[in-house]
Amino acid sequence: MGATDESFIGESRRPLDIAHLTRTLTAPVGPLPKVTVVKASPSTNADLVEGLKEGAQWPHLSALVAEWQTAGHGRSGRSWETPKGTALTVSFVVRPRGIPNDRLGWVPLIAGLAVVRTLKHDGLEASLKWPNDVLVMDPLKRRLSGWGPARKVAGILCEAVGEAIVVGIGLNVSQEEQELPVPHAISLALAQSTNLDRASLLAGIATELGSLLSLWESEGGEGSVPAEVVSACDTIGRAVEVDRPGGSHLSGVAKGLSPEGGLIVEMGAGWVETVLAGDVQLRVE
Repeated sequence: MGATDESFIGESRRPLDIAHLTRTLTAPVGPLPKVTVVKASPSTNADLVEGLKEGAQWPHLSALVAEWQTAGHGRSGRSWETPKGTALTVSFVVRPRGIPNDRLGWVPLIAGLAVVRTLKHDGLEASLKWPNDVLVMDPLKRRLSGWGPARKVAGILCEAVGEAIVVGIGLNVSQEEQELPVPHAISLALAQSTNLDRASLLAGIATELGSLLSLWESEGGEGSVPAEVVSACDTIGRAVEVDRPGGSHLSGVAKGLSPEGGLIVEMGAGWVETVLAGDVQLRVE
């Protein structure tokens, strides 16, 4: 049965089994200390940020999942509404231990790597786009300016609240083309994935995120996890255009990632800048 089969897509849009999720994802059976599933939320990130500010107890790797996110928001204040049951929308509370503050910029990249690992486990090739996107290829190889044949299947948004970081992940699962917010987006169904089970995808991402964070912490924010991020980052080695906060722009070749998780861009004649925040497009012929 193909991922674009209507019955397959319809099955994936059924409401999540809350009792099953709680039983299988929370300790001692699962990787998470706490999972809360709500029918609808304007934004799981906003709900967690507000809860943490009010003193709500959300331990490390707690998760808030929404069946339907009605006003999700991303970087630079962008917002969208996800059609009901078509996406995995989840926010985790991460409390890094033993990580220097100047290394916390790796958190969205590590969250993206958890998604990449999960999709690869399901047989779908995926990669990272700095700083907070997960890409898969358009099966039809259609090319878009700034993207080539790659498409965005997931986005990551991190927000700091005291010593905690709220890590929001939005993964497009079963959307048809007309249900996607932008032309450069794709869903797992359109990418011809054989796994559109949101509960299974959540379990995979939660497990991978917990494993990666634990290893990263044990290595003091250095070592094998940043190296795997670099290996998975499709942006590195590519000609890029970067729009930085405040309106400045630079153009060059992405040469690697800095110790802080910033994008190192070489602009010629030995001129190199490290970008810690910005929107990146590939210069694709």
